[in-house]
Amino acid sequence: MRLTCMFSFILLFGAAGLVVFIHLQDPEEIVHQQTPGIKYNMGFQQPKKDCVSSNNQDRRLRKNTADGVAMVKQSNSLHLPESVPTKLQSTDRRQSSIMFAMKDQKKGKEINSIRLHKRRKRFIIKKSPILISMNSSILNLPTLKSEDRNNNKWKSLYQIQRERKRIMRETCSKYKSNNRRIITPYHVSRIFVEDKYRVLYCEVPKAGCSNWKRVLMVLNGLASSTKDIQHNTVHYGNYLKRLDGFDHKGIYHRLNTYTKMLFIREPFEKLVSAFRDKFEHPNNYYHPVFGKAIISRYRVNATKEALRTGSGVKFKEFIQYLLDVHRPVGMDIHWDHVNRLCSPCLIDYDFVGKFESMEEDANFFLHLIGAPQNLTFPKFKDRHSNEERTTTKITQQYFAELSPSQRQQSYDFYYMDYLMFNYSKPFEDLY
Repeated sequence: MRLTCMFSFILLFGAAGLVVFIHLQDPEEIVHQQTPGIKYNMGFQQPKKDCVSSNNQDRRLRKNTADGVAMVKQSNSLHLPESVPTKLQSTDRRQSSIMFAMKDQKKGKEINSIRLHKRRKRFIIKKSPILISMNSSILNLPTLKSEDRNNNKWKSLYQIQRERKRIMRETCSKYKSNNRRIITPYHVSRIFVEDKYRVLYCEVPKAGCSNWKRVLMVLNGLASSTKDIQHNTVHYGNYLKRLDGFDHKGIYHRLNTYTKMLFIREPFEKLVSAFRDKFEHPNNYYHPVFGKAIISRYRVNATKEALRTGSGVKFKEFIQYLLDVHRPVGMDIHWDHVNRLCSPCLIDYDFVGKFESMEEDANFFLHLIGAPQNLTFPKFKDRHSNEERTTTKITQQYFAELSPSQRQQSYDFYYMDYLMFNYSKPFEDLY
């Protein structure tokens, strides 16, 4: 009889544990299907320089990307990191007597119910995803004015946008699963909001983001001219709102009704630009944090001075760090993949511009959203202004220091960005 009661209690205790486990399942496992994006409405058709964030925001993103995974091209497939489910803790309790356990069980259920309610409330507030059924801008999409539809320049730029979106969408369909489409606050953490002209801009470092922030500040009435805005004001003033700063309703509303845009750059050129800026100029963050770790791991017979300061990192050492799956320090937004920074397979961007055609693309976008005619995209370079911008020629000089194998691995690392944004192979010997 005593054994029977004990066995029954064990079964009841196990059932209660199962109920608690089910209730504590990660809500990010909930998946909602999203509808495909809506195309531009054209009438006659169918259907930074350096970019930095505030210290707290950068630390949060560096932590989130600390274990960044290289995108590797293998047999026309892409292996993507899986999300790690939340671990649930459990404790083993020894029961001294069956009567004590039966009384404690009833009392424990009430306490656990209260704790469970509080824990689930905190967990949902912090971790629950934005359940987006669709994120196409169904209202106020940029349209060509009637007088522009016969303008060959605008029509040509418009068709270029359609083609870029088509390639991006097809790449996502081929390499990304469409069954699990969900947007969390992390996915929109790099998107800046301009409410007056209803613009969402995803910041891609080293692709003109400093000047784009200046433009957004002028659109928002925070300055009369982009020339009046200093570099530190752009990046440390916190004048622009981020999309993840809104509640779920605010995020959902803006993703569905605002014009979403991003500007990208040739991956190798963007990488060299970041290296030159962060490691070839004095920097009180990248040298001690990244430089010291890189020199310590990859430089043979490093001097005490180099190990102490982290200055003087060589491009070849930087590439060794980038390609190392066990890199000594995490990834950084300045050389991370665009598809990780802006999630273009989750967020249906209405406009995709390129750094290589920045002036033309940027001014076309401003024309589409009805920006003031006297506002044009700035051309100036306010950091290291005496230094030549990173060009294709300069990029090739840096990559000439690498072995063919390192160049191939670097291309494989950024393969998804090359494919998604239709950039040509930077070297003929790449496959």
